Amino acid sequence: MNTMEPEVLNQVQKGNQEAFTQLVETYQRPVFNLCYRMLGDANEAEDASQETFLRVYKNIKHYDHKRPFSTWLLSIAAHHCIDQLRKRRMVVVSMDALPYIDPPDSSPGPETSFNMLEDQKKVGELLKSLNPHDRAAVVMYYWYDFSYEEIAQSLSITISAVKSRLHRARLTLAQTWHKQGANNLSAERKTHESPAF
Repeated sequence: MNTMEPEVLNQVQKGNQEAFTQLVETYQRPVFNLCYRMLGDANEAEDASQETFLRVYKNIKHYDHKRPFSTWLLSIAAHHCIDQLRKRRMVVVSMDALPYIDPPDSSPGPETSFNMLEDQKKVGELLKSLNPHDRAAVVMYYWYDFSYEEIAQSLSITISAVKSRLHRARLTLAQTWHKQGANNLSAERKTHESPAF
């Protein structure tokens, strides 16, 4: 992930609009990707990204330079997404399958690209089985390489709670993966066993 020069951050805190534009340009992709992985919808992720930068703009004076800026920024995005997921659960809106967000590498052939796309969709579906806080921890740990300490700071929980969330999430994901695999295998057997007319 790109890093922001301390001087640029100082300029942002002083209200420099050009410096803030530079901040947005530097971090818009990581913020959008985090929001997209958590929310599963490009339009919602775009809205969440904009809301994140609005909150950053309003609260930049409270940013503590002792803390990595990316951790502070992504924690704002993660908290906003968690709030959106809670609201969504109250309304009970169905989520579409998570499409692949990064273009596939140009070197693999069409079959490999298709398989990669299918795997991305499966992972997206699996992520939806997690509660919002566990999903945030998984995304930060596996996609952004956040340390336990950074996740704990971002989600305002203890390091042991982070470890517990990640353990629970891995267990849930593994169980869901195996269950889906068994269902697919059973469906495949039924297809092969059905008599041909």
